Amino acid sequence: MLLKDFISGSVQELEPLYGQEEAKSIVLMLCEAVLDTKSYTHIVNPEYTVDGNRLPELEAAMKRLQTGEPVQYVLGYTDFAGYRFKVNPSVLIPRPETEQLFRISGESVARRRRMMSAFGKNGVRVLDLCTGSGCLAWSLALAYPGTRVLGTDISQEALDVASRQDFKSELKKSGAVRPEFIQADVLVQDDSSPLHHAVEKWGGFDILVSNPPYVRDSEKAVMRKNVCDFEPGTALFVPDSDPLVFYRAIAVWAGMALVDGGAGFVEINEAFGPETKQVFQKEGFSNVEVSNDFCGKNRFVKFIK
Repeated sequence: MLLKDFISGSVQELEPLYGQEEAKSIVLMLCEAVLDTKSYTHIVNPEYTVDGNRLPELEAAMKRLQTGEPVQYVLGYTDFAGYRFKVNPSVLIPRPETEQLFRISGESVARRRRMMSAFGKNGVRVLDLCTGSGCLAWSLALAYPGTRVLGTDISQEALDVASRQDFKSELKKSGAVRPEFIQADVLVQDDSSPLHHAVEKWGGFDILVSNPPYVRDSEKAVMRKNVCDFEPGTALFVPDSDPLVFYRAIAVWAGMALVDGGAGFVEINEAFGPETKQVFQKEGFSNVEVSNDFCGKNRFVKFIK
């Protein structure tokens, strides 16, 4: 089979789910992963023939894609902040907005590193609540060598994914510190919480980041099948009756965990920018600001202790 024919036929099969442009992007990702082709191979070499030994793998992947399963789960990985992360249905697939959260919080990590270096200190400490795949924890640790990161999640399955990310060569090359991960429910705030003990052990944190569940249950009706049917609902959804439940908990933890002058950065539901800002103001944080994502929607809240 010619590659161009496989691509055109596969795009037609996925088009009802995704539309033509996204379907084509998904099929090209699949071909790149399985055949090691480029997005333009079928154009510059229209006679390129698919290796018959690889067709069963392609066809099996297409069957999964036709059910709406995200291509990232089918491939077993996704790219985030220049790094390749393992993903499976135990964790959310990182979104571009979360990569923007990495950039914003990373700027603060960099400033903190410079300030600490001026006083002969090192080792910025970062707390990542609701870490999921560990994309924020690992990216901050790798991009800013010497930074120590603790990631937490309620899901042991998610923590298994986060802790097994394979960045051995990057760690060795950069001298970065491997993130640590612990199981903890951010909504449980008494002294028995493992997170409480971790804060004491680490002596506080300079930066807090979090992309907690924030999609209201009622919003499922307008979400796509590949999200609702395949990604973990516990990492996505909150009850309509209490959409800010995680932010109130994060604000309490931030008060306990951040050192004076420490900064927090959270991803939010675009519908609750002012309300989320107020949560952190009520907890006594200063310089609380709402900022937009690349689509101009309220997406992040920053605060200082």
